[in-house]
Amino acid sequence: MATLIIIIAAALLIYAVYGTVQKARGKSKSSCCGSPESVQVKKVADTDRSHYPYRYILSIDGMMCSNCAANVENAINAMGDSWAHVELGRHLAEVLSKAQKTERDFADALRKTSYTITGFSAE
Repeated sequence: MATLIIIIAAALLIYAVYGTVQKARGKSKSSCCGSPESVQVKKVADTDRSHYPYRYILSIDGMMCSNCAANVENAINAMGDSWAHVELGRHLAEVLSKAQKTERDFADALRKTSYTITGFSAE
């Protein structure tokens, strides 16, 4: 019985070390947000900054990895008239918009995600 427990413990340890090495090498098959592979940012069609007269800075809580950042960018970009860029390390999103927005507009865009706005400023 003790031998079986040792074998199971060794197998679990090997699996944990393997997963840690894969994550460190950037080859993990999942992320902190449960995505099985890398989330691709959906690019906006209009990338001319002069077409976006409004600029907002959002503090976002809940982002832990690049997939989280991509999910936030995609949710905001899906608004149609906004273009987001996330700085994961600072937990910030810079959003350019063609129309005036409120914090509520961005909160609504993020409602279907697990991320929340903890700060909002219009610049």
